[in-house]
Amino acid sequence: MSSHTDVLHDPAHAFMPYPAVPVPHAATGSLAGLSFGVKDLFHINGYPTSGGQPLLLALLGVQNRTAPTVQRLLEAGARFAGKTVTDELAFSMNGQNAHFGSPINGAAPDRIAGGSSSGSAAAVSNKLCDFALGTDTGGSVRAPASHCGLVGLRPTHGRVSLRDVLDLSPSLDTCGWFTRDVPTFARVADVLLGEDERPLHETVRVMAPADLWALATTEAKKALAPARARIEAVLGKAGRAQVVLDDLDAMYWNFRYIQGHEAWQTDGSFIRRFSPPLGPGVAQRFAWSADVTDAQAADGRAFRDRFRAHLAKLLGSDGVLVLPTMPDIAPRLSEPESALEDYRNRAIRLLCVAGLSGFPQLSLPLVQRNGAPLGISLLGPAGSDRSLIRLAERIVA
Repeated sequence: MSSHTDVLHDPAHAFMPYPAVPVPHAATGSLAGLSFGVKDLFHINGYPTSGGQPLLLALLGVQNRTAPTVQRLLEAGARFAGKTVTDELAFSMNGQNAHFGSPINGAAPDRIAGGSSSGSAAAVSNKLCDFALGTDTGGSVRAPASHCGLVGLRPTHGRVSLRDVLDLSPSLDTCGWFTRDVPTFARVADVLLGEDERPLHETVRVMAPADLWALATTEAKKALAPARARIEAVLGKAGRAQVVLDDLDAMYWNFRYIQGHEAWQTDGSFIRRFSPPLGPGVAQRFAWSADVTDAQAADGRAFRDRFRAHLAKLLGSDGVLVLPTMPDIAPRLSEPESALEDYRNRAIRLLCVAGLSGFPQLSLPLVQRNGAPLGISLLGPAGSDRSLIRLAERIVA
């Protein structure tokens, strides 16, 4: 049994225009009846893999193997709907691919979908499939989840396999997914996560870190207040916490040094050899990454070790942070590249908490502002992924 979305009739520009090839899936299973999209970083037998870059698409060609994470979903009965557009080489947060177009935000069509898992978020928010796989290095699941009104998880680093998936920055890359509702999200979680080895305590200690809330705009904080109150009503009153280590600039730059250094190790030889045309923003980020020194990357990793220990101590085995997923609703499509880059840099300061720690963060679509979605997140200790989803089930019940 197999199926494939007709990419020629794809009003959301969510899917890659590949010829349909049968992808067998189990007739029964816990995900039977659900269809899913897959970000075009994952290898699927019979399909090309592009990483959002036409020259790389030509080099890699059609694959003869399927990523284990995709295979698990197929074996659970989910039906493959197609490969989704990714930002170029997954090194962006805007959701606009200069070569394959910009997937449309199903919740706010005049605003960016957010990247780099933009096609997956567009496919789900436009109801073209029930769920979709993405990857999150610097925020590439959490940003589009917030922008498109979806549930999205950045899992504990290493918890969901990225074998047979194109890398960006391997020590930061994770495999997440999107759904429109929490019950469907939990069904997928049972397949991809299983149970937590160290589940959160029944009674959690909720914290709302003022240093992270300060990164949201005044309007966003106001819009998020009822959702925060709802979470506190279910989980308990939020205490205070200081999450930022040293200062926000240290967090931001150390994260970027690690990401940039590894991204250049991953893609630098391809870029040097072939000089592929790279879209705006992406070209500048790779040019910057090429200049990150080994010493800067080593400093970044040392900082990451300190930060991980700091956050692990703060959270213990029962702590959960409540925080804005993004600084505000998605920027409009008409915003200039410079404004999008400013927004991205502000967002990284929020998003790098889970990135540096490797801890799971779940974004929930509980809020709208000016008719556009805005996510609020739960962030827990390493390995608490399934527990966070159970908390979400309680919050939306």
